[in-house]
Amino acid sequence: MIALLFSAGIAQAQEVVPTAISDVVAAGTKIEFIRDGFKGTEGPVQLPDGSVAFTETQEARITRIAADNSISTYLENTHNSNGLGFTAGGELVSVQHQPTRVGVIAPADKVRTLADNFEGLAFGRPNDIVVGKRVGIFFTDSGAAQKPDQPPVGKPAVYQITPKGELKRVANDIERPNGIQLSPDEKVLYVANTPGEHVIAYDIGSDGSLGGKRNFAKLAGYAKGDNGNYSSGADGLAVDEKGRLYVTSNAGVEVFSAKGDPLGVIPIPKKPQNIAFAGQDKKTLYVVGRGSAYKIALLTPGFAGRAK
Repeated sequence: MIALLFSAGIAQAQEVVPTAISDVVAAGTKIEFIRDGFKGTEGPVQLPDGSVAFTETQEARITRIAADNSISTYLENTHNSNGLGFTAGGELVSVQHQPTRVGVIAPADKVRTLADNFEGLAFGRPNDIVVGKRVGIFFTDSGAAQKPDQPPVGKPAVYQITPKGELKRVANDIERPNGIQLSPDEKVLYVANTPGEHVIAYDIGSDGSLGGKRNFAKLAGYAKGDNGNYSSGADGLAVDEKGRLYVTSNAGVEVFSAKGDPLGVIPIPKKPQNIAFAGQDKKTLYVVGRGSAYKIALLTPGFAGRAK
């Protein structure tokens, strides 16, 4: 599965230095630049050996970053996968664009489709995914523009594949659902709404069903863009072992307490798209976006109960 190394291009630290966030990042910690020039940067997830993999969506490739920042191909022909997650049994699950579906893409003898439509309508553009142990799989469909020469597709929504394999649409009132994440105890589901001012949250019942939608955290990245529209740019989500939520936005990586209180922002040289904790101690935060990859040494590890 692992291909030959690319020329690594291990680069110099950028001149962006965060201020201290208590128990999260020390003042003066360097944002280490790994490499740029990737063809799409999404879906990072920790691999079993502690390294990290992310999707180059435009190349239908999953790329691996080792601890020494060397770059290699982890998997090819990924059907333009975006978000990634691992099941408890070690199967790599992704949301895919060509064709639009959710499925297992590795190992080779386990490849299969888990869902490719809801009530007869194909997904528009599956975006991100989180694989829980108790509540099954949740994924977002951020939607796609309807083309006149193509069959209709589903509108933006959040879906759940239950532990029994049943597909449910659990939310269809979010303008552009993007990143998705579970709290460590799997009692809260978080959804990033890219144009919105808040990260959205749902409490999860003992049967895996969702409670009402609520605004969880107000994003500092919410601002008026060059096009005149307001957007937070909220995208990828991650959680640490203390239940803090990390959100990529126009401002950088925003950090919130488990109650939604803002704790600070980690600035990134380029606007980030997605994030994942990795490393042997899971205390390195990998950030990808706009064709580039970075890593940051943090003080608290990511949640160890699942790959992401």
